[in-house]
Amino acid sequence: QVQLAESGGGLVQAGGSLRLSCSASGSTFRMYNMGWFRRAPGKEREFVAAINWYGGSKRYVDSVKGRFTISRDNSKNTVYLQMNSLKPEDTAVYYCAAGGSRTLPSPSQYDYGNWGQGTQVTVSA
Repeated sequence: QVQLAESGGGLVQAGGSLRLSCSASGSTFRMYNMGWFRRAPGKEREFVAAINWYGGSKRYVDSVKGRFTISRDNSKNTVYLQMNSLKPEDTAVYYCAAGGSRTLPSPSQYDYGNWGQGTQVTVSA
């Protein structure tokens, strides 16, 4: 079990950038694959990006490829989501999640058993 806390959300204009951070408690962070998900108003929670436990494999939803980058620093128990060229449709609550240790990280929320509280990202037109 890990406790997760997101930070770095806020209000930004379209075309701008934000970097989200997710800090984890406990010494087992480095054993987990990590994912970022988001829930936009009136929509289901969706996968955004994931990284495996050692950072050697990443995957992204098509809508953010080339704009978002996921990374992790196991020495700091932190995973990041760098978001560039933000669009109004990126507006959502962003959640980080921990779960699994397969080489290829899962895009399914059901494979993640630990979740943060979320951080709001709002992109104005």
